[in-house]
Amino acid sequence: MTKTKVAIIGCGTIANNAHIPAYIANPDAEIKYFCDIVIERAEKAVKQYSCGVAVQDYQTILEDPEVDAVSICTPNDVHASIAIACLRAGKHVLCEKPAARTYTEALEMQKAQHETGKILNIGVVNRFNTGVNIIKKMIEDGELGELYHVYVSFRAHRSIPGLGGAFTTKAIAGGGALIDWGVHFLDIVMYCSGDPQPITVTGQTYCKLGKDLKNYTYMDMWAGPPNYEGSYDVDDFVTGMIRTEGPSITLNGAWAQNIGVGEMYIDFLGDTAGIRLQYGSDFTLYTAKHGALLEMTPKFKATDQFQNEIDAFLRSVKTGEKLPSHIDTVILSSKIIQAIYDSSEAGSEISFISEGANV
Repeated sequence: MTKTKVAIIGCGTIANNAHIPAYIANPDAEIKYFCDIVIERAEKAVKQYSCGVAVQDYQTILEDPEVDAVSICTPNDVHASIAIACLRAGKHVLCEKPAARTYTEALEMQKAQHETGKILNIGVVNRFNTGVNIIKKMIEDGELGELYHVYVSFRAHRSIPGLGGAFTTKAIAGGGALIDWGVHFLDIVMYCSGDPQPITVTGQTYCKLGKDLKNYTYMDMWAGPPNYEGSYDVDDFVTGMIRTEGPSITLNGAWAQNIGVGEMYIDFLGDTAGIRLQYGSDFTLYTAKHGALLEMTPKFKATDQFQNEIDAFLRSVKTGEKLPSHIDTVILSSKIIQAIYDSSEAGSEISFISEGANV
């Protein structure tokens, strides 16, 4: 069988920790290019993985007819432009989350996918998580009864990433805690509840703890050391409520809060049973039976979600299969995130009823 030739655009943390190892582990894939604007990162990947060619300009990839598929692992501000260029050059695309900085950019990506017919999947990797898929099946099978509400908490104590860098610069990232962490939590909720259409969204974001860069106190900082000459104009706390054609959703999220207890969980509330999913870990089912309250933590063998994601993407390149991570589905998360930001800025609720929501 002919191997699928792949290019990696952006050779940073997510590429090295997830995409590249997963492609190498798949016998049907061959990495032909490592691309990064910092050419040393691409050259390091070539040496480390003993394959591929290092390039600085992704135009080389666009012009190579042998390249079938591309993983985009760049900062958010170039997701849309690179994805659209790759699609129009005849490449299938897996773009890391979020799809783009804004809903408008995500719509442009979706339009290019429709016009070219090439695959555009977004890196919402939890759709390939074993536990998440068990929860989804339990909800579909009615084991929770009517799923009427979902509560989301993704909160950390002073955990702003790379203060003053790309993560905290709105022009690059598009936002802060909501678009960085919240996209994963919201996507799990949407996926497990059947991707219901949003009806109304209200939200409030705050940019508080990191504004005084030089006096920000922290224990450690992922995504690089502080750049005190950089910018900090994104949300470090967000709260919101979404009404959908399925369950209602409420959320509280924080990169940084003055509470020293972290919370990373999702509560699925049904009228027969409820589930608390600890993000990236196990879940517990709560219900009542025979006059007794029951609590159960299922045990299951989990497979690597990033490997599952890459394997599914490569399979879809061969078969044309439309995966759960396709832009047509994931666009809903972009729509909701944009609405939360818009609601916060306007100080009012955002309604989609005029778009034809069934209420």
